[in-house]
Amino acid sequence: MPDDVDDVRDVLEVRGLHRSYGAVRAVDDVSFALRAGGSLGIVGESGSGKTTTARIVVGLERADAGEVLVGGRSRTAAGTGRGRARRLARAREVQMVFQDPYLSLDPRTTVEQALREPLGLHFPGRDHTRRVGELLDQVGLGTRAADALPRQLSGGQRQRVAIARALAVEPAVLVLDEAVAALDVSVQAQILNLLADIREQTRVGYLFITHDLGVVRCVTDEIVVMRHGRIVEAGATAEVLAAPRHAYTRLLLESVPRPGWDPEAIAAARRAL
Repeated sequence: MPDDVDDVRDVLEVRGLHRSYGAVRAVDDVSFALRAGGSLGIVGESGSGKTTTARIVVGLERADAGEVLVGGRSRTAAGTGRGRARRLARAREVQMVFQDPYLSLDPRTTVEQALREPLGLHFPGRDHTRRVGELLDQVGLGTRAADALPRQLSGGQRQRVAIARALAVEPAVLVLDEAVAALDVSVQAQILNLLADIREQTRVGYLFITHDLGVVRCVTDEIVVMRHGRIVEAGATAEVLAAPRHAYTRLLLESVPRPGWDPEAIAAARRAL
C-alpha cells in the first residue's frame, strides 16, 4: 500500500456517482466509503449497477458526475491523469481481479512473465526475481509454478496468479468483481481464506462485487445493497444480513435456496416489489 494513504481512515471514498446509458441510469447517486484495511461488499442482481460502479472506481468507465477519491486524492477531477508518471501512480492505487482468471491471463505468458510485466512497468530498473518469489509465496503457489502457462493450472491456481499480479504494484484498494464465482465451492473457500490472510498482512482495502450473500457474509465488514443503480441499504454486514430494513434486501436473502424454499413465492414477491 502506498505510504501516503496509511494515515487516511477512508482509503476509498465514492461521492454521488452518476452514470447513464441513454435513458438507463446504471448508477444513480451512489456514495460509500471503504476504510483502510477494510472490506466492503456491493451486492445486487444483474443490472443493479454494481459492476458499473466498480469499473468507475478502477477507471475503466467514466462517471457522468460524482467523484472517486483514494487516499483523499480525487481520481475523477480534470487533469488528474496527465503525465505518464501520474497515470502509472493512479493505476497502482486501485487494481482489479476479474471473475474468469483464464480470460484475464495471457495464455502464451508464463506465471513469472505475468508478474514481471507489471513490476517492470511500475518499478523499472530493478531486479524483480526476489519480488516474484515473494508474490508466489504470498498467494500460496511457490516458485514451482513460475514456469507454468495458464492452461497448465487449475482454476483456483489461475485466480491466485491473478491476485498476485494485482498485488504486485502494492495497491491501496483491490476490487474483486465476482472473483470466486467461477470456482468450485471448496476452492472458493480457499481463495477467500487467502484473501483474508492477505488483507491482514498488507492492510489493502477490498471492494467485493458479488451477488453471493454467502461470500459477503464471510469476507466483508460492511455491505452496500444496490437495485436499479441506487443504494437501497447499507451498513455493517452482520447487522444488515441479520435484520434487513429494505424489502429488496429481504428478497435477496429469501432467494438463497434452503429447506422450505419457495421459488414461486419469491418470484411473486419480486414482481410486486
